[in-house]
Amino acid sequence: MSATDVVKSIEELNSLVKKWKANGEKVVFTNGVFDILHLGHVDYLTKAKALGDRLIVAVNSDSSVKRLNKGPERPLQPEIARATIIGSLKPVDATLIFDQDTPLELIKTFLPDILVKGGDYDPAETDRKSKRYIVGAAEVKESRGAVKAIEFVKGYSTTGIVEKLKKADQ
Repeated sequence: MSATDVVKSIEELNSLVKKWKANGEKVVFTNGVFDILHLGHVDYLTKAKALGDRLIVAVNSDSSVKRLNKGPERPLQPEIARATIIGSLKPVDATLIFDQDTPLELIKTFLPDILVKGGDYDPAETDRKSKRYIVGAAEVKESRGAVKAIEFVKGYSTTGIVEKLKKADQ
């Protein structure tokens, strides 16, 4: 498998989304860094896929990860590796890499049937300045889509793994 098999351009993915929707398929969208693949990611993506027929995962570019202030060592893997790994998972139908601070423009372009984020977000939050607000929620709801949050698997996070590795290295 090559990266081009699973990592799509916005144009390629927009064409696929139109085809999927024309076939009556429900499109689910999520985004994230996905730096170190772990059980929490697999659980999250499996549950996200179960909400619809097709799952799109937008992966933050290296520069957007830096702007998120995840830590000086992040991202640990380059964007193409992260997007290819996520795209190779069974629940995922397509990935793309985005460089913006948020995936809002992608969400407006694709208008997914279901927008999904992790349990640290709240689908009912309407204050766009809140850390619990899901970017794109208003636009998806306006287009009669749904916005969902999926609880995390306790004990699994990239930040936790990085901290554990740092302690082991000392």
